[in-house]
Amino acid sequence: MTSRVAAAIDAARAEGRGAFVGYLPLGYPDLEASIEAAVTLAENGADVLELGPPYSDPVMDGTIIQEATQAALAGGFRLRDTFTAVREITRRVDVPVLVMTYWNPVLQYGIDRYADDLLAAGGAGLITPDITPDAAAEWIAASRRTGLDRVFLAAPTSTDERLDLIIENSTGFVYTVSTMGITGERAQLDAAARTLTARLRDRGATHACVGIGISNAEQVAGVLEYADGAIVGTALVRALRDGGQDGLADTARALAAGTVRAAN
Repeated sequence: MTSRVAAAIDAARAEGRGAFVGYLPLGYPDLEASIEAAVTLAENGADVLELGPPYSDPVMDGTIIQEATQAALAGGFRLRDTFTAVREITRRVDVPVLVMTYWNPVLQYGIDRYADDLLAAGGAGLITPDITPDAAAEWIAASRRTGLDRVFLAAPTSTDERLDLIIENSTGFVYTVSTMGITGERAQLDAAARTLTARLRDRGATHACVGIGISNAEQVAGVLEYADGAIVGTALVRALRDGGQDGLADTARALAAGTVRAAN
């Protein structure tokens, strides 16, 4: 099966751009507004949507995203709302939707049931930050059965053997973590991201998107000198918090402007 996410990255490349992957938490500031925000993001330049159901113990999230997810949980977000949101978003826009989820909620829901419900809602796959391919046999089987994408994370500390495992089992793209630690904005992205992407390329990765620490068009452009896509989260959540849908649209357009590659 063709990966819708890989196809979106390839379509951007054919237009002389890198891909813009935009993250937003579901349920923030409430479920309806989060659906609207995802649509706004898709309509203002995002090539792929990464949507995060709020989780009570978000080990990778920085302060701004944590505050948003805590607000979503306090507002009564339930796991099943994930599928409601994805269904509504994919009904309105064609941009592929990946769900970025910690593994425990998937286990509790049931791996096959989760895959089936995500597929039925029009979702494209999962980004799973806290499970590695060697521990994900059931998810790999379920995603192969349903055609959903599996996006695993590669870190600068990953061994070559680990990278091989990640590349072999990822579809859509490899999520390339630019820094060790939590998400958030950093004035200067690590050279580690460039090195890691080169290692992934050397080992056969065809689609590598860099996330964690990208907050403006200049940083997007910098990442896209060597990666296939730039993943932005915190800057978008802040824009939604401070400026509502209009602020989010403005920020998304500004970030998308950084995806156009200069002619060689």
